[in-house]
Amino acid sequence: MGTPVHDEIPWLDSASREEVARVVEALYRVHSLATAVTDIDSLLVRISQEAKDVARAEAASVMLFDENTQELYFRTALGDSGDQDALKREVRLTLSQGIAGATAASRASINVHDAQGDARFYREADAASRFETRNLLAVPMIDHDQLVGVLEVLNKSDGGDFTDFDTRVMEMFGSLAAAEVISARLIEEKVRNERLAAIGQAVTGLSHYIKNIVTGLTSSADLIDMGLDRQNIEVLQRSWPVFRRSTKRIANFVQDMLSLSKPRKPVREACNLEEIIHDAHQTMEELFTQRKVDVVFDCQDVGGPVMLDAQAMHRCMLNLLGNAADAVEKTGGQVRIRVWRPDDEQVVIECEDTGPGVPDEHKREIFDMFFSTKGAKGTGLGLAATHKSIREHGGTIEVLDAPGGGACFRIVLPAPSVSESGQEERHPLLQS
Repeated sequence: MGTPVHDEIPWLDSASREEVARVVEALYRVHSLATAVTDIDSLLVRISQEAKDVARAEAASVMLFDENTQELYFRTALGDSGDQDALKREVRLTLSQGIAGATAASRASINVHDAQGDARFYREADAASRFETRNLLAVPMIDHDQLVGVLEVLNKSDGGDFTDFDTRVMEMFGSLAAAEVISARLIEEKVRNERLAAIGQAVTGLSHYIKNIVTGLTSSADLIDMGLDRQNIEVLQRSWPVFRRSTKRIANFVQDMLSLSKPRKPVREACNLEEIIHDAHQTMEELFTQRKVDVVFDCQDVGGPVMLDAQAMHRCMLNLLGNAADAVEKTGGQVRIRVWRPDDEQVVIECEDTGPGVPDEHKREIFDMFFSTKGAKGTGLGLAATHKSIREHGGTIEVLDAPGGGACFRIVLPAPSVSESGQEERHPLLQS
């Protein structure tokens, strides 16, 4: 027979089989947190709670080490009494202050049976939290010789002292906690770097887009000045449409940015959806004419006014029509707008073009902010803003393959009729 485990590990002598099983289960849960929880604060709260429960303590805390200031600061603090959050707000320790500082400096566990009688005890922490510490156990959190912080449990709940068994168990907790904090930090750093890369890519794309608009504005403004100086009407007539298009592009860009900047509750009122669509088309008619794109409307089945946010829907239609115009820019072709009611509670809008369509691999991300396949010609904001507005209406938008090729953007909106809602007011934009 082999040598008994307790003979090899003396500190287990005081532990019952039930206590060992309870500790193993807690350690397994803490180890599992690494894959289940990536947020450092949530991770440390869970670890502190497990440590507090296993050690049967009244309070537990995790202090992390700040390498820049060489200080320890409370990241989590849990307790049955007192103001534990005050520790996070008010207390920072150097490595020469408090039991935690001594633990970090020596990288060794410290078990204090009489906290108030220990000269190293940092009484300001009790004063800040309005908590009276009788005894405490502090263990270092170290990963690959790197000091991560200190794990503490305070006041044995049965009135006794923390044991050698508690110390060894908390050391295992501290080691696991250190490794998982390092892992969580690496994940956060990776996410942060990915976000910075995405922001950089988005800013680059937006900068090119704005530069193109400014170039058009500057060139057309110079030509307008020349036409005015020479009283040349032909130059003015040729330059003014370019200037006007550029100002509209800037206005649309700003509106998309504003739309995406914060949540917005739609202001519903009685709207003539056909008029909204025709008004959006008239705003962009010059672009369609320039690109020789034929626009066909089929709005006969709307069945009268519907309850919608007119301004928001006008912006959505501008984005969809502009997207369709860009899609057929090189081929010419047709854009078809169809609107109908499948029932009294919904309205469906389809914007279909004869362009190349949307590849399957792009359909899931086409409504993501800053996603664009147009290079410097697109911002990646228009469809994102449209998607947000439709969702705020309680509706859905999806991109499908058009029957004859190209893309079909389908919007389904909850739109009760005016007669059911009892509202008759129409938006000023739509007043004839």
